Amino acid sequence: MERHVFPGGNTALGFYSFYDYVAGPEISRIYIIKGGPGVGKSSFMRSIAAKLSARGIPVELHHCSADNHSLDGVVAPSLGVALIDGTAPHVLDPRHPGAVDTIVHLGDFWDEPAMRAEREAILAATREVGRLFRRAYGYLAAAKTFHDQWEAAYCDSEAVDYAALNRVAEALGNDLFAGRPSLARQARERHLFASAITPDGLRHHFASLFAPVSRRVILSGPPGTGKTTIVRYLADLAAFRGYDVEVFHDALDPSRIDHALIPALDVAVINGAEPHPYPAQPGDRTVDTGEFVTESRLAPFRGELETARVFYDEAFAAAVDHLHRAKEVHDELERHYVPHMDFAAIEGKQQEVLDRILPPGPALA
Repeated sequence: MERHVFPGGNTALGFYSFYDYVAGPEISRIYIIKGGPGVGKSSFMRSIAAKLSARGIPVELHHCSADNHSLDGVVAPSLGVALIDGTAPHVLDPRHPGAVDTIVHLGDFWDEPAMRAEREAILAATREVGRLFRRAYGYLAAAKTFHDQWEAAYCDSEAVDYAALNRVAEALGNDLFAGRPSLARQARERHLFASAITPDGLRHHFASLFAPVSRRVILSGPPGTGKTTIVRYLADLAAFRGYDVEVFHDALDPSRIDHALIPALDVAVINGAEPHPYPAQPGDRTVDTGEFVTESRLAPFRGELETARVFYDEAFAAAVDHLHRAKEVHDELERHYVPHMDFAAIEGKQQEVLDRILPPGPALA
């Protein structure tokens, strides 16, 4: 079984990292993968993940928001093992060298004299990647400003019956926890992204996270109508009762949350509204927060709503364009490294790590 998540994201606040939550308390061995672009860090981790999956070992794949086809980490909870990319922008250094953390430096397998000959081109490409990301984050900050204005129209118009929404949240909590006692333990919250703003636009991994869950609460409705409030209420209620919670943050504004998983209850609370709709299946509980909006009160604000929406779409599209251009330059940067790498030696290192983490079992082809 594979789960897919994003440990970091391109947001209105810049690059936002939840890397501290990649390896939970069940992880006793962490391999921190170091090296420059194009040295094979993602392939190194992906190959190990595939071989673990081939043995039926559940793995969690942590995808890169700068390139959603690449990996930033692999976690095998049942083995107590994690492999994590420890290079910028999510620099990770060992906390317990030798005892828990091991550095695997793929830079040991490049031809350094040949790399020095590429110095000026590498520095120029690195500067351009940084510039494009800064521009992208500026556009995402603008997109958030217009999205906030979009939401504010619902608040300023007093069109939303928040008292009724609070009653809905309380009723959902009573239903989800019916017959389940509070636990005398400190709950653990784990924070990640289920979706991310990438060079290919907004991408998500809802299927691997939510499809296996037996009880789903799916929220829909316009921005500013209380979906985040309901998710936060139910996540806080679970933690207050001693149940661990996985909290998935908004891809644009990481201070907000979109979804929550309560593993012990096999429950997911999902923001299924645009821009990442999640269609309800038979048996799902659905709440449309738009039903608590008095349209006549909102009518005078329609012009402001439309203006904010249009400017939000334009700023978001400009941000994605800059992320795409950054990815293209980064691909060029990688091409300066690839010819100078000893990939046969890297494969040998990969096998060495695999032999250390795999339990005894049938040989793999």
